[in-house]
Amino acid sequence: MSVPDRKTTRVAFQGEPGAFSEAAAVQLLGDWITTVPCPTFDAAFRAVPKGAADALLVPVENSLAGSVVRVYDLLLESDLGIVAETILPIEHQLIGCPGATLEGIRSVASHPMALAQGEKFFLAHPNLKRVPTEDTAGSVREVITRGDKSAAGIAARRAAEHYRGVILAENIQDNIENFTRFVLLIPVVREGSSESENSPRFASAGVTDLMTELRVRQREQFESGSLLKMSVALRLAHQPGALLAALEPFARHGINLMKIESRPIHGTPWVYQFFLDLLAESPDQLHAALEEVRRATNFLRILGLYPVAKQDPPQK
Repeated sequence: MSVPDRKTTRVAFQGEPGAFSEAAAVQLLGDWITTVPCPTFDAAFRAVPKGAADALLVPVENSLAGSVVRVYDLLLESDLGIVAETILPIEHQLIGCPGATLEGIRSVASHPMALAQGEKFFLAHPNLKRVPTEDTAGSVREVITRGDKSAAGIAARRAAEHYRGVILAENIQDNIENFTRFVLLIPVVREGSSESENSPRFASAGVTDLMTELRVRQREQFESGSLLKMSVALRLAHQPGALLAALEPFARHGINLMKIESRPIHGTPWVYQFFLDLLAESPDQLHAALEEVRRATNFLRILGLYPVAKQDPPQK
C-alpha cells in the first residue's frame, strides 16, 4: 500500500509523547503521520479547529473501565466526525532509568487507572510506593529527566523507546484482556451548514492525504467482508415507550445494537441523551432504519460510519 511521501498529516492526541493514544494513532495510520500531543481532552478537541492538527485520535472506551465520558461530551459539542476506529491492547510496562533495577525501585508513578490495573504486581512488591500522576508517558518522562534510579513509571512500551528508559518488568497489568477502543475524528459539515467541503478548512493537504490512505484501507476491509459500524447520538421525548420506539427499527432492519449508553444533557437536569453503536452489512440497511428512528426522536446525529476494527488477541 502506498503512503504519502511527506508527513503532511498532523494527528492530535491527549497525553505526552509515548502515550497509549499516540501508539494507537500509529497503529491505525502508520508512522508517516506527525503526532501532536495535547495536555487534556479539551485541548485535543480544540487542536483541529485551531489549525494545530488535521485530525484527532481519542479513546472512547476501555474493556475493563468502560466509556471515557468526557470524550463523548466533547464529541457532541464539536464539529468532528468519526471516520475510523482501532483497538489497542493495553500492556503496562514498568520503566526506569538506564542502570536501574527492579530490586532498587522504591516508588512507581503513573495514571491512577494504570496503578489500579496492576494490583497483583504491587501485592508481589509491597515495598513499592504508588505515586498518582496525570499521564502514563509523562510519569516515565519525569523519572528519566530526574535520573532517579529508585523511581519508575508505568506506561506503554513506546514511552520506554521515546525517553530511552529501561523496561524493568513487562506486562504487569492484572488482566490480559485489557483493550482500549480509539476513534479517529476529522472535521465534517453538519446538515444545514452553509459551509461546503470545498472550504479551505476541509481542504488541507493533511486531511487529503489522510482520507486517501483511509479509503484505500477501508476498500480492502470491505472486500474482505468487514462489517460497518455507525455511531449515533439521539434524544427521546418524555413519554412511555419512547426508547422502545427508537430502538425497534434497528431490530426490524436486522441491525445489531452493539452498545447503548445514556449521558446527561448539560443545562437540562434529569434529561438524557443516548449514544449507540450499531453494526450492519451495508449503509443502506442503516439509513433505512434511521429514517424510522428520526420520527421517534427529538434529536438524532450520526457521529460516524466506519469499518469495524480488527482486534488482535493479547500477548500471552
